[in-house]
Amino acid sequence: MAIIENGDKKYSTLLNEIETGQIKIPQFQRQFVWGLASSAKLIDSILKGYPIGTFIYWRTNERLRAIRDIGNIKLPEPKEGEFVNYVLDGQQRITSLFAALRGETIIRDNGKHEDFSSIYIDLDAQKDEDIVVVEVVGKKPFTYVKLTDLMNQGRRFFNDFPEKYDDTIDNYREILQSYQFKGINLKQAEIDIATEVFTRLNVGGRDLTLFEIMVAKTYDPQREFDLSEKFDELRVELSQSKYDTISASSILQLTSLLLERECKRKTILKLEKQKFIDTWFEVVECVKSAVDFFRSYGIPVSKLLPYNALIVPFGYFFYHHPNNPTGKKLQLLEDFFWRVSLGFRYSSAVEGKLVQDIDKIDQILREEQPRYEWSINTTPDFIKNNGYFSTGKSLTKAILCLYTIFKPKSFDNHLDVNIDNSWLKIATSKNYHHFFPKSYMRKNKPEVEYWLYNHIVNITIVDGYLNKNKIRAKAPSQYMSEFSNCNINLKDTMKTHLIDDLETYGILENDYDLFFNSRLNKISKELTARIIPQESDSIELITYEDIEIQDEGRSS
Repeated sequence: MAIIENGDKKYSTLLNEIETGQIKIPQFQRQFVWGLASSAKLIDSILKGYPIGTFIYWRTNERLRAIRDIGNIKLPEPKEGEFVNYVLDGQQRITSLFAALRGETIIRDNGKHEDFSSIYIDLDAQKDEDIVVVEVVGKKPFTYVKLTDLMNQGRRFFNDFPEKYDDTIDNYREILQSYQFKGINLKQAEIDIATEVFTRLNVGGRDLTLFEIMVAKTYDPQREFDLSEKFDELRVELSQSKYDTISASSILQLTSLLLERECKRKTILKLEKQKFIDTWFEVVECVKSAVDFFRSYGIPVSKLLPYNALIVPFGYFFYHHPNNPTGKKLQLLEDFFWRVSLGFRYSSAVEGKLVQDIDKIDQILREEQPRYEWSINTTPDFIKNNGYFSTGKSLTKAILCLYTIFKPKSFDNHLDVNIDNSWLKIATSKNYHHFFPKSYMRKNKPEVEYWLYNHIVNITIVDGYLNKNKIRAKAPSQYMSEFSNCNINLKDTMKTHLIDDLETYGILENDYDLFFNSRLNKISKELTARIIPQESDSIELITYEDIEIQDEGRSS
């Protein structure tokens, strides 16, 4: 249980503990942002006897990843086994004090240098005026003194100052040297308690992420393990495969499931540091194996994954099965992927569902068919009513995955379409093309509701150049006729976009109803073919030849 004790420190103690590394700024604190003016105000408040708030420390012998450099100030690490006081509240104040009283130069992130020795004491200032200033232009010599000189110079240094300032100089130095900096020590607290205190104290800022806490907790200088750096290294590796948007939280969940078969926040926070570090290499390898599987399956970039969390059960599979699956295992694994993606599986309560799903992965590893407690629906009716195009929807992304599995070719030359994460962030991105362009539909088909042409069925994946420069707002019959003149393989090209035939799909007549219904049935058929049926599923095919698409409202 956490213990609260007095943490007051005098001037000399405070500075000494900072200089010897006993006071540290934990990594989850924001960067030092106070400037000279704010620091001067703080010192001014001390000289006037105003309260400057209480410093709150987490006193522990745990070694966290800390911000070791305040600006460019090199500070030592404490000795092994010694307690460290991590600053939970007061980082800006404590850093300002140290920089000002030691006259340090701070180097900001943008490269700007800020000289904290340029803080002065105005010896003529009255109580209702600023005693501590950063601007002395126009002031007479020997009517002001640098703060650092006030605190560090001997009596001889002040011989040239008028005698009337002697008492003022001695008084200001005495106030600072004897000042009692109020503090509270939080002892015998777990890291989750300490970070909860930090979050509550910093109500004006953002909550700490689980990853930020785990970066602090798992830091181990002896083993040269820094989770933040390790995750960055992993992202660099994954970027070569265009899977660098995999989230840190998914990696933590996978690690926790491998170690404890649980992945709730409290479980992750209680993971033993050395076990976490020991497991990291294997976590990285099984994540890379999962990414290789997704890519070889036909999903070229991570932005298309219906859920980031899919990396967790697939990483778990490859942890226990390092080789690529074949035969029944592969069939069962594919079925699992589509059931999660089409069944809105990870839209809520992800942690609990991941625990349930690794049990299903265990069954797949044994080549047993899992029993799924959720059903899926691949009927044309369901896809139609839920297919409004939004890149944040799992159903949209699942169907986009289906598109990429067919390795879409460029309309003009039958070469592979280049698909990139940076082009897939929003619905208006370069790779997404409305086959019947939205501007064309607004002008020529005003009777068709917007949601029915801003629909996943009307989306194809193309190169950005074609979308912007050659297609624009043209009618499909027009731009397809143009492409037929330069692409002798156009019929095969269109099949890679799940469009079997230009004529029977109504494209040459600009018949949107026929196009929509034909492609809708094609998509439904292809999704159904990837599912191992269960009794609760709705996967029967329905033909929409006689249904007017504009008669039904949107449900998405």
